[in-house]
Amino acid sequence: MLNDPRSHGLWERTAPPAPVTTPLKGNITADVVIVGGGYTGLSAALHLAERGTDVVLLEAAQIGFGGAGRNVGLINAGMWVMPDDFPKELGEHYGERALELLGNGPYLVRELIEKHDIACELETNGTLHCAVGAEGMKELEERARQWQKRGAPLTVLDAAETERRIGTKAYAGSLLDMRAGTLQPLAYARGLAHAAIKAGAKLHTGSPVISTGEAGGKRIVSTAQGEVSADWVIVATDAYSTGPWAQVRREQVHLPYFNLATKPLSANPRRSVLPNCEGCWDTKEVLSSFRMDQAGRLVFGSVGALRGTGTAVHKAWARRSLKRLFPQLGDVEFEAEWYGKIGMTANALPRFHRFGTNVIGFSGYNGRGISPGSTFGKVLANYILGDIAEADLPLPLTEVQEARFRPMKEAYYEAGAQIAHFATERF
Repeated sequence: MLNDPRSHGLWERTAPPAPVTTPLKGNITADVVIVGGGYTGLSAALHLAERGTDVVLLEAAQIGFGGAGRNVGLINAGMWVMPDDFPKELGEHYGERALELLGNGPYLVRELIEKHDIACELETNGTLHCAVGAEGMKELEERARQWQKRGAPLTVLDAAETERRIGTKAYAGSLLDMRAGTLQPLAYARGLAHAAIKAGAKLHTGSPVISTGEAGGKRIVSTAQGEVSADWVIVATDAYSTGPWAQVRREQVHLPYFNLATKPLSANPRRSVLPNCEGCWDTKEVLSSFRMDQAGRLVFGSVGALRGTGTAVHKAWARRSLKRLFPQLGDVEFEAEWYGKIGMTANALPRFHRFGTNVIGFSGYNGRGISPGSTFGKVLANYILGDIAEADLPLPLTEVQEARFRPMKEAYYEAGAQIAHFATERF
């Protein structure tokens, strides 16, 4: 994609091929037109098409081009926000409903992968949220308490068990979430696309939307070479939004995030480093994440962009960090590197917006797109089909509000990550 190995890195190299698609040409009609070929749009297309709905999906670039093809591949449950804060932020009516839906989201992902035989390196041994010091452990214990009172299968592990599972002495403990897991994110997006097409959806890539309107009671969505007339429009463009719904992007502050993939580990260190393939991240403010792919590559990432001086700074930091975490690996070589942008909302929770009559969308996944995107795509399909009322949606309807000081915050995050990584363990 983009002929740039730093855009999608390892995932583009190892994902099965995307379905053959072409740009939209000419004027067509549909029941629903979906704009955006990430998890939300593809899930909505699949669930609608399976119910006999005439669906057209328009993607500006390629399937999985945005966050769906660049993320770490952790199938997380819930959001960054503590469970008890959901009702505080969303109100009692929506808070617990959203929490339950997002908490069970990874099960939907597994169901879709199994049902449609999607080859995406699915691992279902859970994730480990790793405690840095005593404060990190207190945070995880409180998060566990709040989830466990709702019946979620989370377990607090001590330092010894954490070391056994991960292969490092670096953490005071961890929180094991057996709902969660890992997958190859671009492979999953492409698998959803294949399934949607098989169900009858029409997918057009290389088709950025340039204008919208209404005519004869229908919604009109136009590209450079064609036009779709439909009863409904789903806006599924999220953090990479441009064109008519660029305000969705402006509602979010972009947080840069990079990943580096080692060459496949040899047999001895492979037995000690993540032998059960849990996905991991830590409690630091400038967090780190790591997971294993099925070929034995360790994928290690953190906040930052691999451009300008950031490329050298972040790669040097990653080598130092891996040597500290996993001294048994020795000096590592990276065979792939890539980065993207996480869209962060003001309260770190998703949004539900109406952009006009029968023009709707969810957005703002705050770095947790796999499970929420798949889940909310299904919710949108069910809403359009009349299976659920608006009052029964998991989020309240809100107006789009541009993030305050967005450019300043984005510059701060990128520069701050470089400073933090340059300083770490140097002085």
